[in-house]
Amino acid sequence: MSGRIQLKTREQMRVMARAGVIVERALAAARTAAVAGATTRDIDAAAAAVIADAGATSNFLGYHGFPATTCISVNEEVVHGIPGDRVLAAGDVVSIDCGAIVDGWHGDSALSFIVGEPLDAADVRLVEGTRDALWAGIAALATATRLDDVSAAIEDAGDAAGLHPLVGFVGHGIGTEMHQAPDVMNYRTRGRHPKVRPGLCVAIEPMLVLGTSESRVLDDDWTVVSADGSRSAHWEHSIAVHDDGIWVLTAADGGAAGLAPFGITPVPL
Repeated sequence: MSGRIQLKTREQMRVMARAGVIVERALAAARTAAVAGATTRDIDAAAAAVIADAGATSNFLGYHGFPATTCISVNEEVVHGIPGDRVLAAGDVVSIDCGAIVDGWHGDSALSFIVGEPLDAADVRLVEGTRDALWAGIAALATATRLDDVSAAIEDAGDAAGLHPLVGFVGHGIGTEMHQAPDVMNYRTRGRHPKVRPGLCVAIEPMLVLGTSESRVLDDDWTVVSADGSRSAHWEHSIAVHDDGIWVLTAADGGAAGLAPFGITPVPL
């Protein structure tokens, strides 16, 4: 992601937090709807209803022509899956990515889970390991000097779970647009990385797979699948850095529960 980094005021961050909590509620509704026998279109509708009822706007619907409110990716689908007629089955690994806009400011978040009871211990490792990598990255942001500290924490957590990052897909800045500078890598890269400073808002989103780090895009020009057909998971939160600490914009508790194991307390905006 190229371009100038947009630093936010505290008041602007508070509006982003309003959008973020709506996204959190939309994802919760989608998660509840994601039972065996449901279609991915059913799940998308549940999220869309929450966003509409809150008076917010979807930032996914119509984005470069994307036809839905959520991205729903199942099993070997890593990201950008288009909701439709696919029927969920017990044991499927499902990733849901969702966003909303309030007064021109964006929120963006994603979660992964297993439908019903897990059928394979590797799937549990995948979902939990990717979630842990997300929180390791967020915790690193709280004390980071540069964004590569976040990338290193994500990579190390993924390695500990025996997972591999999807090459070429990254987190991003967020604000008056859903995708802004800077890139937030999910693995170490060479070069000078942006400084972490008050006003920075980023979406951290590890996309990890059980197998190869390579991927391909399906004929719909959206859905990204693992090149070897291995299962994947995707977790994401939008986070604000301010003068007194960090606040997870897409969590009503500001990330308190997820950060507690790291000894970090988020500071309200």
